[in-house]
Amino acid sequence: MPRRDHHVIPNPNGGWDIKRNGSSTAIIHTTTKHAAVQQGRILSKAESTEFIIHGSDGRIQRSDSHGNDPYPPRG
Repeated sequence: MPRRDHHVIPNPNGGWDIKRNGSSTAIIHTTTKHAAVQQGRILSKAESTEFIIHGSDGRIQRSDSHGNDPYPPRG
C-alpha cells in the first residue's frame, strides 16, 4: 500500500499547493507558503498522514508525522 502523504509545494504559476502523494491535482491552492502550511497541517492531522513541506526550489525542508510515522522513536 502506498504511503499517504500531503505535500506543500510551490506552484509554477505562483502561490503554493497542497497535494497528496502521487497526485497531479492540488487539493488546496494558496497565495502564501504560510497559509499552505497552516491548512496542510490541519488536513494532515485530520487524515493522520505524513506532512512534507518543500522550499521554493522544490527540496524538502521539513517533514512532520501526524499519526502515521514510518520511523517512530524507540520507547
